[in-house]
Amino acid sequence: MASLATHFSAFLFLFPVGLRRLLCSYSLYLKSPSSYRSKPWYFADPRWKNLDLYALLLALPIASFSELFLFLTFSGHPTYRFAFFQQSAAVFLFWALLVLVILKEYVDGAAVGEGYVFVVAGVAFLVEYSVIGKGVGGLGEPVYELLGKLSLVCAGSCLYLGVRPSAFFAEYLLSSGLVLKGTWALQAGLNLGTDMFALKGCHKLRVSTGQWDLDVKCALEEDSLRGVALMNLLFIVHAIGVVVVGFGLFGLLSCNRNLRFGDASGPLLAQLESESMLMRPGPEFELE
Repeated sequence: MASLATHFSAFLFLFPVGLRRLLCSYSLYLKSPSSYRSKPWYFADPRWKNLDLYALLLALPIASFSELFLFLTFSGHPTYRFAFFQQSAAVFLFWALLVLVILKEYVDGAAVGEGYVFVVAGVAFLVEYSVIGKGVGGLGEPVYELLGKLSLVCAGSCLYLGVRPSAFFAEYLLSSGLVLKGTWALQAGLNLGTDMFALKGCHKLRVSTGQWDLDVKCALEEDSLRGVALMNLLFIVHAIGVVVVGFGLFGLLSCNRNLRFGDASGPLLAQLESESMLMRPGPEFELE
């Protein structure tokens, strides 16, 4: 987590996935609230539109092996060294989760239930929570602590959806949590890993003396307290922005059906429509 490139990569992974889940879950819920069920992945029809899923299937193993390579070659502090191995395991677990999603969707007879996939996703977020910011001190510690709390929110949402897939509020928390994790990871990379956005009186993350200095150190205690307060304020701004975007998107999709996305225009929509037709009462005839 020490470089701007790593934080930006996390943003590219998390933000589009979270935003897409918001669009698709809103579209399905607005079409038929009584029949709504959350999906591990909202597939589009035709299948070539699921390019984001295929891109993650290729990118996550590369990211995992990159972290593993750093573990094997890093000669610094043992705590930092094994942090790379733990992060590699967490990324690999998310890749395995995508493989489960693919098996469930495309392999006939695959005995993989949606509830099981959500439980695996919750475990993956818990593993991620256990390794986020490991070995980081100074100003970076409270920043990564907030990122870890977002992982806990996503983990709890996934575990709850594994039991009750019809819980729309849990889907909203999961999708919004992914979006907020992405924007906050980018914000952390800008403030902790660059000179341009570095906080006053604090030094950026850097490589020195043969090992990675993962602590953002401030010259004065006053600078450290001001930096923590500013990062907390920025996190609140990010959270408010995500909530506003979420509610605005919901209102926009409510007013314009043409903007609805994902499975709301594919096979799942046809299934929901057939169910709603079956639930409608038959015509009433008047006897004269």
